[in-house]
Amino acid sequence: MGSNRLQVRQQWKGSMPDRGLWRNPQVRGAGKTPASLAEYTLAAVDFYDVSLVDGFNVPMSVTPLKGKGNCSTAGCNSDLRRNCPSELAVKANGKVIACRSACDVFNTDEYCCRGTYGNPSTCQPTYYSKTFKSACPTSYSYAYDDPTSIFTCSEADYVITFCSTRNQPVCSYHDHKLVCKNKASGLNPLVGRWWAALLLLLFITNLWSSL
Repeated sequence: MGSNRLQVRQQWKGSMPDRGLWRNPQVRGAGKTPASLAEYTLAAVDFYDVSLVDGFNVPMSVTPLKGKGNCSTAGCNSDLRRNCPSELAVKANGKVIACRSACDVFNTDEYCCRGTYGNPSTCQPTYYSKTFKSACPTSYSYAYDDPTSIFTCSEADYVITFCSTRNQPVCSYHDHKLVCKNKASGLNPLVGRWWAALLLLLFITNLWSSL
């Protein structure tokens, strides 16, 4: 089990592909496509989403903890690789390991929302973006898929979860406390042997790093 905590300034904009590299103005580099992508704009009101505009390789969700406002969970819990159109499929050893975007494969203005298609009126859902949206209703399926894909929250911690379900608890270590949230019971501290062991591990790690 591994974790990373990122502290940012009050106003920050960036994105995180599943490959674990944060993209922001201070950090150069980007995840290789196709990749599921978590995106943020952090300010007085935070905006966040999970985007499949660059393709899909793993389920990903973003869950706010202790926030104010709508604070819904964003993301894709389905495995889109199972229903990936053959022309978009990336395979290894005969198995589909990722699903490319139509823009990446065909590189046309229609699929890439550019040129005469570079605005919300002309860039409309396509067969491929609808396939993505059907599997992942709360993720961006194409560039102008805003109404059902972008979410807001304030004063929250955010947990990015890979390959999970919405019923699976997600946890944040904050202010020396392990706080968890799940769909059924809302925000609750979890207790039990496994979580006690995890807290002990976090305490030892923090103690070791301070030496």
